[in-house]
Amino acid sequence: MKKGILFVAVIFSMITISFTANAEVKKTSFKVSGNCGMCEKTIETAAKTVQGVVSADWDKKTKEMILSFDTTKTTLNDVHKAIAKSGYDTDKVKADDSIYSELHSCCKYRK
Repeated sequence: MKKGILFVAVIFSMITISFTANAEVKKTSFKVSGNCGMCEKTIETAAKTVQGVVSADWDKKTKEMILSFDTTKTTLNDVHKAIAKSGYDTDKVKADDSIYSELHSCCKYRK
């Protein structure tokens, strides 16, 4: 019985390692417009909803997103689009005006 459990554990570990070995995690940064902590939460959440995003950290002072993502599961453009759909402009994709207008007043960054 113990040998059977050990065998299953070894097989499971080998499968997990093979999937992890195929992952190509890329780290990058880009600009995202926003103002406050509420913006930070929304921007990071939008990025993290994209399958393949490993981590997303937006800095409200520098307006910079530090992103790690699995290139076998998503593209950088998909992340830009997801953030724009939440109402925030990135350096590649502008948020739709109707979505932007729904942001809280403190989150509106366009002049």
